[in-house]
Amino acid sequence: MTALDAVSVYTPAFRVPIEDLADPLELTDIQVRLFRRFHGLDQIRFDPDRSLADLLHAAADGLTALRGREHRVRYVIHGRGMPVVVPYPHNPLHDVCRELGLEHALTFTVTQQSCASGLLAIDLAGRLLAGDPADDALALVLTGEKAFTRDARLLPGTSIFGEGASACLVSANGSRDRLLSYACSQRGEFDTEFGERAEKFQREYRSSLAEVIHRAVGDAGLALDDIRLVLPHNVNVVTWQRLCLLIDFPVRRVLLSNVPANGHLFCTDAFANYQTARELGLLSEGDRYLVATVGAGAGATFAAMVFEH
Repeated sequence: MTALDAVSVYTPAFRVPIEDLADPLELTDIQVRLFRRFHGLDQIRFDPDRSLADLLHAAADGLTALRGREHRVRYVIHGRGMPVVVPYPHNPLHDVCRELGLEHALTFTVTQQSCASGLLAIDLAGRLLAGDPADDALALVLTGEKAFTRDARLLPGTSIFGEGASACLVSANGSRDRLLSYACSQRGEFDTEFGERAEKFQREYRSSLAEVIHRAVGDAGLALDDIRLVLPHNVNVVTWQRLCLLIDFPVRRVLLSNVPANGHLFCTDAFANYQTARELGLLSEGDRYLVATVGAGAGATFAAMVFEH
């Protein structure tokens, strides 16, 4: 069974108040107030002095469980939201693998599901490990990217992206944080670049996410009441408040404290929220928790995973 053997997250210490982003993001005063008062954003994390490779390496450096086990890592997968992040022929993922002593591993990137690609990477890692002849094989899943352009920093009317990275050591037979289910719905008709389709996406956003949440919980053989905690994607606070009303789930059991502190960290949100949950003692042995996220771009992906801690 796919399991998260260890998780490490790097979030920059440097934070920018959203008011300071008004000029570079071309935001009006009304838009800034909307982000702060309605969506619950306060500060956005950045690391102007670190490259993408530096972000990924910083996350992997905190993964103490990897040390001495590098030879067992058969796969390295980078889940990211943006299809292009550096100019050709640079490849920060390969650079990080060389620095970590993982040149022998099969290495690739998934971007097809935008900000839901981090969960896709976990699923792919589990599938690859399940078919690997070595019982002790491991996979390293990395997330993280730079908010390097205005389009990469702003989700108009919804959220502002920050920077961060995560590293997850995945096994096929671990005993902790075992994956119980994965539900995914890809909706190609939700192309947010065009007016009417973008409006339809906004209308059906919560119901579509609710559907995959219910499906993931049902596939795990559970009911929503069995879910101890929800680890959300950190687009904003109001989206989750309204979703909780829709699915009749207590919003107090959705970890939203990282929304004002971090902004939306692309595919890293789920793992940053996991780390916060561990630090705050919100998960006990045997607790079942749900991770939910949405990737939007040329179409949309709604995804949810249920784990047992």
